[in-house]
Amino acid sequence: MSDAAIHRKPLFGRTRRRMTARFAVAVLILIIFLFPVYWLFITSLKSAAEIFARPPVWYPAEFNLRTFAVLFKDGDVWAIYNSLIIASVSTVVAMVLGTAAAYSLARFKTGGQNLAIWIISQRMIPPIVIVFPVFLMFVWFGWIDSYVGLILLYIAFNLPYVIWMMRGYIEDIPIEVEESALTDGCSRWQALRKIVFPMARTGIFATAVFTFIFAWNEFVFAMILTRTEVLTFPVLVTHYYGAQSTFWAKIAALSVLGTLPVFFAVATLQRFLVRGISMGAVKG
Repeated sequence: MSDAAIHRKPLFGRTRRRMTARFAVAVLILIIFLFPVYWLFITSLKSAAEIFARPPVWYPAEFNLRTFAVLFKDGDVWAIYNSLIIASVSTVVAMVLGTAAAYSLARFKTGGQNLAIWIISQRMIPPIVIVFPVFLMFVWFGWIDSYVGLILLYIAFNLPYVIWMMRGYIEDIPIEVEESALTDGCSRWQALRKIVFPMARTGIFATAVFTFIFAWNEFVFAMILTRTEVLTFPVLVTHYYGAQSTFWAKIAALSVLGTLPVFFAVATLQRFLVRGISMGAVKG
């Protein structure tokens, strides 16, 4: 055996051990992060005795779907429908308005160089700071516990994020491509529809998913501005906590149902998310 082969074998062995160690650490981290998801799902399928058992029951004796049936029977799943309507509509409108505003900032430098910074700074305002004046305004307009109120509020709250993200994606598109289309006879709208939107598709989907998640998980505004008619999923979960008892089975079951829309949205658009996170928004 040659000297080169002898030296290559220890090097290969060290590389293999290093890769094995990295794989083991990655698996351990994955287990740590997935365990709460597993525990939530398993808790929703346990009986009351298994939920409060000591030591903990890691796997139920049988799948118990009675808690899910109770949620449907009591109409509690209506809160998920409310969240779905509010988050979906507010996301679509915010994306349309925000993308148009972002295009104006990116291509025409509307408002100068500092307007984009000012816009994203509005997103940094903590909701608790403005919730009381917003509440008074909603009382005046009669928007308390209404779809219109929450949808308009979520649109306004998420617009700065959409504008900032989409501005970065649009700036990543070479302006020469768009100018070439305009020179060839395309109108501004045709250039947007045929050039800009297809090239920014990854960023559009990535921004839409995060905007939807922000609206879906929002709690402070929904807690203050809803009562019974448009109660959202995050607010309803808190109703199962009480001074005398906590309904852990209902909390787990409703949480499982409440994560399904977000899970499907992310799973369906994951290839756009992976590419979108690493594109122009990072530069923006």
